Amino acid sequence: MTPDARQKLKTLLLQHEDYKQFPYVDTTGHLTIGIGRNLRDRGVSLNEALYLLDEDVSYFLNKLNNSLKFWVDLNEARQIALLDMCFNVGYRGLMGFTDMMLALEVHDYERAAKEMLASKWASQVHERSTCLAEIMRTGEL
Repeated sequence: MTPDARQKLKTLLLQHEDYKQFPYVDTTGHLTIGIGRNLRDRGVSLNEALYLLDEDVSYFLNKLNNSLKFWVDLNEARQIALLDMCFNVGYRGLMGFTDMMLALEVHDYERAAKEMLASKWASQVHERSTCLAEIMRTGEL
């Protein structure tokens, strides 16, 4: 297929399928996203998943960089721990860890780690919370 024909096909498919940012059930009952991507039958490739992961990391990095005044004071390991948490619970969910955030503002990493482990989230994710709390406490990966 020539590049020109490929572009014409993509234009036609966009017209017929439309773009949907969020998953939806199409007229045949298939879970679909984007421009007609059948998630049940096709899913996403590893390369696509890695691309989405990179986009998500950039999204959360920008959110935290723009909203947490103490972000620049955190070393790389602690930033990674917060980004991991943000990926898991979402930005709003992370902002709900108010006692942890207060501890981070005053560089009390021991208390921040304790707040992480005292949360409902810790009881849900077990090893993940233990690992991230240790990173927060020590500042080392």
